[in-house]
Amino acid sequence: MARRDTITRPSYGWTALEPARSLFNIAALAASWPMLASAPRGDGHPVMVLPGFATNDAMTVPLRMALKRLGHDVHTWDLGWNLDQHSTGENGEHIARRIADIAQATGRKVSLVGWSLGGVIAREAARRDPADVRQVIALGSPFTGNPDATNLGQLYELLTGNRVSAMERHPRYVTGGKPLPVPSTAIYSKSDGITAWENCVSETDARTENIEVWTSHFGFVANPAVLYAVADRLACAEGDWTPFVPGGPFAAFYFPPD
Repeated sequence: MARRDTITRPSYGWTALEPARSLFNIAALAASWPMLASAPRGDGHPVMVLPGFATNDAMTVPLRMALKRLGHDVHTWDLGWNLDQHSTGENGEHIARRIADIAQATGRKVSLVGWSLGGVIAREAARRDPADVRQVIALGSPFTGNPDATNLGQLYELLTGNRVSAMERHPRYVTGGKPLPVPSTAIYSKSDGITAWENCVSETDARTENIEVWTSHFGFVANPAVLYAVADRLACAEGDWTPFVPGGPFAAFYFPPD
């Protein structure tokens, strides 16, 4: 884990390339759609996908389509635009209720897949109320480190009313990098143009891991290698979680841990 004072925001060069790289990811997904069929299939348990900051369920369509194709019972978060506490509730009560409703309706624990701020919220929810959560997968989610190390800080403050500089004292940053009480995976990219990759990795243990891929921040929900890794993690049997082993048609796009 990097020290807070060594973590800086991504270069504006990576930020400027975000739109073009995201379009490339979408094109790559279309071209590799048949290969994704070789990803491990799910057991039909419920999976809720949480969108990133200032986005809604429409932005996670490619990810949800891929997971549904692989046999997962996929659910949207149904909380509108992700504006942090304005969407999830001041104490996370809205997202907690959504998870509980899905678990009650299906009779099974819910896996949470969150992109960017959605992953931060998913980790908070699992840490607070783990009983209904099977596992958590965060995609480019800044849940620890230096909250100032982002290129969307001003927009975040404007839309949420939160002060980024004060977030370092928020429980999500104080304990964010600690392992969760459920299996968890953090997928991150060192070429992320929005948030520092060091903010997106967790301390590890027997059921906590970090996976590095090459993608843009907005490409996390459409990058074929990311989607393959997510499918592989979700295919782990409940109570029999094992670390990710790069393989399949996208093996070259994963990097060994630092």
